[in-house]
Amino acid sequence: MKIKAIVTDIEGTTSSLSFVKDVLFPYSRANLADYVRLHAEEPPVKIVLEETCKAAGAELDTEQSITQLIQWLDEDKKVTPLKSLQGLIWEAGYQKGDFKGHVYPDAAASLKAWKAKGLDLYVYSSGSVHAQKLLFAHTEYGDLTPHFSGYFDTHIGGKKEQESYIKIAKQLGIPAGQLLFLSDIKEELDAAKAAGFQTLWLVRDSTPDPQAEHRQVSSFDHIDWLPL
Repeated sequence: MKIKAIVTDIEGTTSSLSFVKDVLFPYSRANLADYVRLHAEEPPVKIVLEETCKAAGAELDTEQSITQLIQWLDEDKKVTPLKSLQGLIWEAGYQKGDFKGHVYPDAAASLKAWKAKGLDLYVYSSGSVHAQKLLFAHTEYGDLTPHFSGYFDTHIGGKKEQESYIKIAKQLGIPAGQLLFLSDIKEELDAAKAAGFQTLWLVRDSTPDPQAEHRQVSSFDHIDWLPL
């Protein structure tokens, strides 16, 4: 079936897992407490603190919220207020030039080529929309955000939940069968496929298995068969 739009994951798909785990996460961990204390009265952080209380199911003061947020970070919890806060912290880091957003060369080239062919491109990641835009805006290949038509994060639902992909298709106004989802996580691909999406499994560190439940490729360079 003809593909009208592509929805892509970030970690392990367009960007390396090591960038997120070895650069972004440690940076947010090291700066979280000071950032919250410094910006606690500013609207974006106020919202984060309110959402933290709701997610924790308790009334927390600033220091208790910091403790809770750090605990979630250390446990690698996909909690929306934590993801929102990390995006704010990373924004400061990008602006200071402390790091650039990592994107694989093959991903950058393919995203540009697909956009030029008229495909609409979207991102769906557990990281906040804010963090997604920051990463793609500060790459070695320049600002890639003009190639994307929209972004989705856990506000729409968990990435391993079929309902999330149903919501995405509905919001885009495109039949699920004409949407292609790219990810390196089988459970995410399973959920997308159950919702009717076409799927593609990125296996960057291994040889593609022709018997896998989802078609596998080791890089975007090998996605040259799209029914556009």
